[in-house]
Amino acid sequence: MPPDTRRITAPFTTTDYRVYSINKSEKNLRDTITHSRPDGRQHDEHRSIVMKTGVISHAKGSAYVEYDKTKVICSVFDPREIPNRSDYSLNGELYCEFKFAPFSCEKRRGYLKDAEEREHSINLRRALEPAVMRHQFSNFQVDIYVLVIENDGSCLAAAITCANLALANASVPMHDLVTGVSLGLFNDCTLIDPNRAEELCCMSKPFLSGSKQGTITVSYMKTLEQITEIVQSGVLNTSNIENYVEILIKENAKVYELARQCLVRSVLKYLKDSTEKERDAA
Repeated sequence: MPPDTRRITAPFTTTDYRVYSINKSEKNLRDTITHSRPDGRQHDEHRSIVMKTGVISHAKGSAYVEYDKTKVICSVFDPREIPNRSDYSLNGELYCEFKFAPFSCEKRRGYLKDAEEREHSINLRRALEPAVMRHQFSNFQVDIYVLVIENDGSCLAAAITCANLALANASVPMHDLVTGVSLGLFNDCTLIDPNRAEELCCMSKPFLSGSKQGTITVSYMKTLEQITEIVQSGVLNTSNIENYVEILIKENAKVYELARQCLVRSVLKYLKDSTEKERDAA
């Protein structure tokens, strides 16, 4: 792949200086995570959320979501014919592309897709497909592009919520809104919406016999009361999965209300702008 001459070139091995202090911070986090979280949140408390739609002018629909320091932007484009396809499909398709910006992580990411980005792209498509009325655009596909501007944990959950808002902003017919929330497990501690340091803590320590460590991400449609996708990493007891999913469903209901309020504000703003344009034209 030829280099992009418009970018400031940098070695591919460029590493953020904070990487060299990770081991010490992880050790301190493991010692204190059972009592409190570094950012002062309770174990069952979600980070502050910022949502906005219509942030990209050349896209059919777009959205921007912040989970504190985790920042995600998404663009959705008009349905187009599925390339290189000879048969006919009654249901349309969703093409989802999940990408980390090169500067989004502590270690610089490459321009080409890696295994983690391909996996997140598949999980994103699976989370959104049950909510979209794909029979409304038969034999066509809707392109969804998600870019993580800054990754501070729970990026897949933020991407699911952001893509849902972008689809609604693009007027793509849907059965319901989809939101995503992540949960981290460290021994007996349950951490709602873990940040990057907490995720590394939940995944990096060697697994002990009978220990519960890992992460779970659930995407949920509140009105229809349906789970669209569950992504689990680590070692968990199957007997406790149901309890964790119930916790995530309750947190998804809170995020759902914020997403609904964001869409209501965008509709009211659109109506206000349209009325002003008609008044000026008259």
